Amino acid sequence: MADTRCPTSSGFTVIRYRLGNGLELALLPDPHAPAVAINLSFQVGSVDETPGRTGFAHLFEHLMFQGSSRVAPGEHMSVIEAAGGNVNAFTSTDRTVYHECVPAGALEMVLWLEADRLRSLAVTQENLDAQRDVVAQEKRQRYDNRPYGDLLTRLVGQHFGSGHPYGHLPIGSMEDLAAASLAEVTAFHSRWYRPSHAKLVVCGALDPDGTINLVERYFSDLEDLSPPPRDAIAESTLPGGSIAVTGEVPHPLLHCSWQAPAADAPDLMALELGLSVLSEGHASRLHRRLVRERRLAHEVHGTLLGHLRSPSIASLSARPADGVDTRDLAEAILEELADMDAPSEQELERAKAQYERGWLLELAAVEDRAEATADMWTTLGDPALINTRLADLAAVTSDEVLRVLAHRPASSQLHYLPKGAS
Repeated sequence: MADTRCPTSSGFTVIRYRLGNGLELALLPDPHAPAVAINLSFQVGSVDETPGRTGFAHLFEHLMFQGSSRVAPGEHMSVIEAAGGNVNAFTSTDRTVYHECVPAGALEMVLWLEADRLRSLAVTQENLDAQRDVVAQEKRQRYDNRPYGDLLTRLVGQHFGSGHPYGHLPIGSMEDLAAASLAEVTAFHSRWYRPSHAKLVVCGALDPDGTINLVERYFSDLEDLSPPPRDAIAESTLPGGSIAVTGEVPHPLLHCSWQAPAADAPDLMALELGLSVLSEGHASRLHRRLVRERRLAHEVHGTLLGHLRSPSIASLSARPADGVDTRDLAEAILEELADMDAPSEQELERAKAQYERGWLLELAAVEDRAEATADMWTTLGDPALINTRLADLAAVTSDEVLRVLAHRPASSQLHYLPKGAS
């Protein structure tokens, strides 16, 4: 219904369009691209699940490939791969994404496939039972039967209680999935898989007007339903603390973590740069101080788990040097943080250069560019913000980095020890 074209002199042209049923479209035409990427994001993730019924958002990452009225189970993938493309999906705490990258001539086929399964997904008891088994196998492979497989669950659990919407991982509980009825699963799909709750990004070798016409042709007849309300999160976060766990792991690990700004907060980029100054690469402060000079650790890394509707989690993880107790290493990390001064010009420029390199690599391939655009859109509200990311990066100052690190809440500690360790 509305067509907004936003060409820039120093960035990508972003064309926004909205169908009458609420589906939002962003096009990034690139005549030099060798392919076209399609990214369909639904604003539903594990945060939208209810206690006792977790894992539903991730379950649909699998069910969406089990056929529709005119597509057989598994055929969505097979026809795209036969055309020379690739297809996949992922679920996070805040959204579920289906993405394809195909030769330009296959764009219409992909749009038809996406619209058909949104219109008539086959949510049957047979498909539900089969995909529950697939998810259970995935959980065993990725979490249950690998070293440190429960580490992320424990880290999240330090900051959010089990009933908090962010208190579980997208994989969910296998007990919850086993107890779920077909009616409950179908209701979850009906609630969240609506055109008015989706954002479609198409990037690469495309004709803008022709693509808009195709999207209108295949998606415009889908029922116009208002997005479901997303209640404010009332559950409070946890104060943190220190816990020690043991497992069948080759060596101890330490995580010092704290609650950080939400994913859409203005301070988040300064925090990302601060974690880079502290822990990214051999020139980082903690590697220099704790690995090379004090010989307390073999390695130090920084991680940021972004959440849109509650605090994010920032973490510094470290593997202690042989003979070093994780408690002594934690004390050393906290000392370094307490004594931290503002990054030097050289440190900040190094961190910005690392960020810029990663960002430009992400924009280089059309499928990654489409995902970056979708992520900016769902997180910050505007797909065209991919064109201002580097300007925002350049504007971050050393004082801002120091402020966001200095004003962090008290750190929680997770000591992961091999069985038999004291």
